[in-house]
Amino acid sequence: MFRVSTTPTHALSRRRSQRVLMQVGIRVRGKDAQGKDFEEMTETLAINAHGALILLNVRVVSGAIIHLKHNMTEEEQECHVAFLGPVRSGRAEVGVEFNSPRPTFWRVAFPPEDWSPKNPEARTATKLRAQK
Repeated sequence: MFRVSTTPTHALSRRRSQRVLMQVGIRVRGKDAQGKDFEEMTETLAINAHGALILLNVRVVSGAIIHLKHNMTEEEQECHVAFLGPVRSGRAEVGVEFNSPRPTFWRVAFPPEDWSPKNPEARTATKLRAQK
């Protein structure tokens, strides 16, 4: 259902928390690039303790304040647009960042900051699964 990103080590040194590639249904509301209110149902592409990468049909501007509402828990968090990525099939990749870290918002246990798929413990866990 999810997997840990295999981002190169030099990029991990800039990342504050491990990213998990996972689709989570969310409702996003805020103001679009023209200043009009919007609300959109979408999903995440990747999540971490500090925010998410989401897909949006509506266009937003960098720094805009938006609210994410988790579809399963109904919890809502304010965040800001931190990254504007490419548009794919009419939907833009948008990186959002919480005002402060919210690792429990996604209801996922994130790997430790120093974890890597190359970690000896990761290889051990894989070997144990293969032996079963």
